[in-house]
Amino acid sequence: MSPRLPGAPPMPPRDVDGILLLDKPEGLSSNAALQRVRRAFGARKAGHTGSLDPLASGLLAVCLGQATKACALLLDADKTYRFRIAFGRRTATGDREGEVLEEAEVPALDDAALRRAAEGFVGDTEQVPPMYSALKRDGERLYRLARAGIEVERAPRPIRIHRLELVAGGASPEFEVACSKGTYVRTLAEDIARSLGTVGHVASLRRLALGPFRGEGMRTLETVERHAAEGSSLGLLLPVDEALPGLPAVQLGAVEQDWVLQGRPVPVRGPSDSRVRMYGVGGRFLGVGRMSGEGARLAPERIMVEVPVQATSRA
Repeated sequence: MSPRLPGAPPMPPRDVDGILLLDKPEGLSSNAALQRVRRAFGARKAGHTGSLDPLASGLLAVCLGQATKACALLLDADKTYRFRIAFGRRTATGDREGEVLEEAEVPALDDAALRRAAEGFVGDTEQVPPMYSALKRDGERLYRLARAGIEVERAPRPIRIHRLELVAGGASPEFEVACSKGTYVRTLAEDIARSLGTVGHVASLRRLALGPFRGEGMRTLETVERHAAEGSSLGLLLPVDEALPGLPAVQLGAVEQDWVLQGRPVPVRGPSDSRVRMYGVGGRFLGVGRMSGEGARLAPERIMVEVPVQATSRA
């Protein structure tokens, strides 16, 4: 691909497949970041796995082309965040950008007290989602109701805190949490403050990990756009199957590959009653399938490659 010249007209949309680990900056919505990445690659299709608030920074997995089909498979993924709590003030949004609703004295807190408080939240628990969230009530987003001054009752939801550790103490301590899907760090910060006899809100928030992805491979928007201008952006993408390392792999021959690309089940041995990654001729990743209960038959669930016309036209 030739480098794009400054001032050149935008490229027509093209098929680009892969995953970009974006280091989303503070102050930018996840959708705005996604659109900048899509334009940089000239990609026809793009999506992401799990929004980050504009306040938050860090790992946003942007899926392009066939990788968008993997987005839904990552919705249940665990996540890791680093966050800092400001004690003494509770806000409407649970973070530093919201209106202050309550103020309270802050007791003297040493690192031992902060660690004891954190330990109390580890394990299976329930959490009431905040009003400033994207959850829906009667078809309306909760954050829209909150902006209109309407508060509705929210049922507690089960979550799991795998790990919650104190990273740095002091007046505005920093924690790192590894948690299940559906965990709201803003609510966790408020609950920690409450357990310590005060109120608080999130002062900063950064996502470090999402499912199989870790922050070490993140790229900034500036890096992405510079590579795009130089015509070397495709080298930043991870293969689609790197989103699914936890699934066993099943290798198919040429005939089985052809059948799978037509959406037909094939006789093949694999782990019984299990979702698997399907690979075809030359190790080409084909998508995700499901093995039968006896482990002798594979049914394709989601094809993640462009299907040749001749394969779809056969009877």
